[in-house]
Amino acid sequence: MTADWTRPLRLHELARGPVTVDLAPDADQRAKVAKDLGLESLPALTATVTVKPWLDGVEVTGRFRAVVEQVCSVTLDPFEQPLEGEIAVKAVPAGSPNAATGEGGEVELDPDAEDPPDVLQADSVDVAGYVVEHLALEIDPFPRRPGAEFAYTPPVEEESPFAVLKKLKEPKG
Repeated sequence: MTADWTRPLRLHELARGPVTVDLAPDADQRAKVAKDLGLESLPALTATVTVKPWLDGVEVTGRFRAVVEQVCSVTLDPFEQPLEGEIAVKAVPAGSPNAATGEGGEVELDPDAEDPPDVLQADSVDVAGYVVEHLALEIDPFPRRPGAEFAYTPPVEEESPFAVLKKLKEPKG
């Protein structure tokens, strides 16, 4: 998602068991993440993530909290909105027998089934990348400031040119 804020965790660091990471990007990193996500600003972002071994890969779980500043789609005024969400991802190294196969043919999707594991491109997992990815999923694409209402004004109907001509033909009297 973004290379501006990363927190790689090597898979061999999990040999002794789960690792819990507290994440909080600095102001410059938050500004770059905000730009990547199309936000006005990102005043706050914190996350606590636990990474533990899973099959031959990792399971990443945790929670994040953020405050995002967006532009109201009704009033066009900027406003801040708190967001929070959960992170739950499984990932395996490239070439793993547990990776989803990309073989051709028909694909059956079960909306109730778990997502297939992500495939890691290196021997590490970018924990901050998953936080940004899940933050992006929580952002409202059409934000509305609390209390903002769209006041619909029906268009003024102009008289059709044919109606004007019809009035000219009508007898006066």
